Amino acid sequence: MAISYNGLWKLLIDNEKKKMDLINDLGISSSTIAKMTRGENVSLSVLEKICEEYDCDFGDLISYDRRHKK
Repeated sequence: MAISYNGLWKLLIDNEKKKMDLINDLGISSSTIAKMTRGENVSLSVLEKICEEYDCDFGDLISYDRRHKK
């Protein structure tokens, strides 16, 4: 698992939001949330929706860790 969405999870906590809020407020599917929870790839359009909602950049949401490269 080379992709980490820890930035997104921290952003949600800081904004007192839950993963369900991404589903309900932004229309992101539960399967996409599950992929992010497992550190899997998701489309840039999903990340774009989140960035627009929370006024942030992709780098605020995700990071890449070479040590966990598949």
